[in-house]
Amino acid sequence: MFKYQTFCILWLWLSALVFNASVVKEGDVRLTGSKLAFGGRVEIYHAGQWGTICDDGWDLNEAHVVCRQLKFARAKSVLTGENYDRASGPIWMDDMECKGTERYLHACTFKGWGITDCSHKEDVGVQCDPGGNSSTHVLLLSSTLDHSIALSDDLGELFDNESFCDLTIITLQTTDSTTLCAHKVMLAHVHAFNITKDTQNITVQVVPNCIPHFPSFIRYLYTRKIEVPFSSVQCLHWLASQFGEEQLMRDTSLLFSQVIPDDSTFETPVSLHEYALETNDFVLQENCVRYLVWNFQNFTTSSVWTQISDGLLSALLLRSDLVVPDELFVLKAVENWILNNVHTSLDTQVKLLSLVRFPIEQLTTQMMSNFSLYSTHKNVFNDNILKALQFNIQLLTSIKSRAKMLIDDVSYQPRIYTSSLWSMFFGSFSTPQIRSHGSYDTRYVTRYDSRYGYNDGRRRSTSVPYHSSSIFLDRRINWAADIFMNQNECSNRGMRCPSLPMASLQSYETNSFPGVVFFNKLLLVCQDKYVFEIQDFKNNMAVISRNATLSTTYPCPDDKNTFIFVVRPVYI
Repeated sequence: MFKYQTFCILWLWLSALVFNASVVKEGDVRLTGSKLAFGGRVEIYHAGQWGTICDDGWDLNEAHVVCRQLKFARAKSVLTGENYDRASGPIWMDDMECKGTERYLHACTFKGWGITDCSHKEDVGVQCDPGGNSSTHVLLLSSTLDHSIALSDDLGELFDNESFCDLTIITLQTTDSTTLCAHKVMLAHVHAFNITKDTQNITVQVVPNCIPHFPSFIRYLYTRKIEVPFSSVQCLHWLASQFGEEQLMRDTSLLFSQVIPDDSTFETPVSLHEYALETNDFVLQENCVRYLVWNFQNFTTSSVWTQISDGLLSALLLRSDLVVPDELFVLKAVENWILNNVHTSLDTQVKLLSLVRFPIEQLTTQMMSNFSLYSTHKNVFNDNILKALQFNIQLLTSIKSRAKMLIDDVSYQPRIYTSSLWSMFFGSFSTPQIRSHGSYDTRYVTRYDSRYGYNDGRRRSTSVPYHSSSIFLDRRINWAADIFMNQNECSNRGMRCPSLPMASLQSYETNSFPGVVFFNKLLLVCQDKYVFEIQDFKNNMAVISRNATLSTTYPCPDDKNTFIFVVRPVYI
């Protein structure tokens, strides 16, 4: 029986839910400034003000403390060099050192409150792992469940028993209708229901396929807890979007990541992206776009490539995490799309061509004249070639004068280039080629199998230019890549591995050029088919997860991975 005492507690709980009341206390942390689910810039509350934290000294130990303080299972990665929303508060902490077992971030060692030599460009972020499992049923919990587990069970029992109902929900179908017994106090916070004290019945329109899942959705509004079979993911997501349940919409968005890689035709991520635009789901939009940019090379060979909208194509071309052999490949892909969409306006064509990063590729007029679009858009091509030339002249002048050149234009920033000039496969220095069926050609790639380990040595080396600019092409820097499977291997290389396995990519050269820094990347490729995770190198190290279904952005069911080490020089 639903007791009066529980009813009073319910009113207090609803008040906190409706008015979003929360008490912030000293040492609290939060993640802000990013559209990533469970990730963002780390901020800590001190002296009555939120402030950021410098990324100096950060690794997974510090990230684990933040994520556990926020009630997540663990940290997934440390985020550095991200373009967050502008932070206006102080930088509270610098030179952090955590053991990884602290309950609160401020219990770790650091310089002192507000003592730092960093700027907000060095604000650290983390990506947390919400936990879960890879079975066909996934439990989604709201943030309030940590304090209301028993109450949630009572509310679920109230809904199931249909006790003390004072509201009838009528769901309309094509030829029939169904009713649900409910309680106004539980649903008053749902603005779409427009419930007042005099309301006795409400009528809702639900698409036919989602009628069977509607009772589960209403029960979620009581308990903030729900089991989600994959067969019901889209319906629950749609219901959440229609009735303003952002937490449920965000959590179900993440489940779509489990099915996106299953479709080698790329129709699923493209269709889901269109659906995400209709429902204004930014998390789902990001999940779809990220998969497409990470697997752009395969995507451009699919039948759906020429059918995508110019809006989606623009969104892909704006990304610096676009994985391609080189910028010339991007230009060819854009030309292919334009030639297959002959009704595209000239203004749109110019916009798309302008998103190609000409300064990175060192494209020449002679090379451009071989493109079919050159005669139509000669001014666009020539203007961008001139822009590349100006960049090189300014860069050379800057280096000679040892002055720093300010570069804000994204055209001067590299993407993730996998050509042999910038990347290493384990077992080969060759470029990943696309076969006719759209998989990576890894005949010479060392595979990692969780049962047997690696089938040859785990160190590779290469020499790359200091920068893609033509003035650096004859000035090279040597890099060594390792994968460590145990602590002995780490120690033998003079490394400290906070987790295993770990990847290392480092240069031992001391000569450097002003303004050139390296934001190197590790690409994990599943079954030679698709990139399912990209890790940043932090202090020359990157984490490799064995249990991909739990700890990576997209699942890789059997842990048979290949690796691409990418050297990524950036002039800042």
